[in-house]
Amino acid sequence: MTKAYHEVIYTLGRMAAMTLRAVDYRALADLRYQIRRFLRVREVAARTAGVEPQQYLVLLQIKGLEGHEVATMSVLAERLQIRHHAVVQLIDRLVRAGMVERRRDGRDRREVVVRLRPAGERVLKRLAGYSLAELTTEGPSLVASLDRLVMQSMRGRMPSRNGARKVPR
Repeated sequence: MTKAYHEVIYTLGRMAAMTLRAVDYRALADLRYQIRRFLRVREVAARTAGVEPQQYLVLLQIKGLEGHEVATMSVLAERLQIRHHAVVQLIDRLVRAGMVERRRDGRDRREVVVRLRPAGERVLKRLAGYSLAELTTEGPSLVASLDRLVMQSMRGRMPSRNGARKVPR
């Protein structure tokens, strides 16, 4: 191994050690807890409404893309961060439930465009309403956790009043 390689590894190791010392694990864990708690409530609400949590996310993405981008299988896969075939399976189930329809794109026949049907609109409207209501109660603690982590990550990177960089503690 070359000397340059060892220097890079040594430098990266030192940087990682400094970063680990500066991490507020409690704040990071609290943020993940708040996010997970919010998502869990959404999952339960989706199942109560008769859809799986990922199906709710598909409905939400389709509606959110309206007027901005065409909801194709590839776009939905990217937005949901899942594989194309997984989106196809989700859409198949939603089509069978009468919540969405799919059609070939008029310009590119290889693409399949997905649209909400009235049944999907109704389920989505109800679930989105629950999400917004929950955000009014649970949102402040989620934002507080995120703010604490952002402020901590900015500490030592922001210039002081006299323009000099603050030294991390």
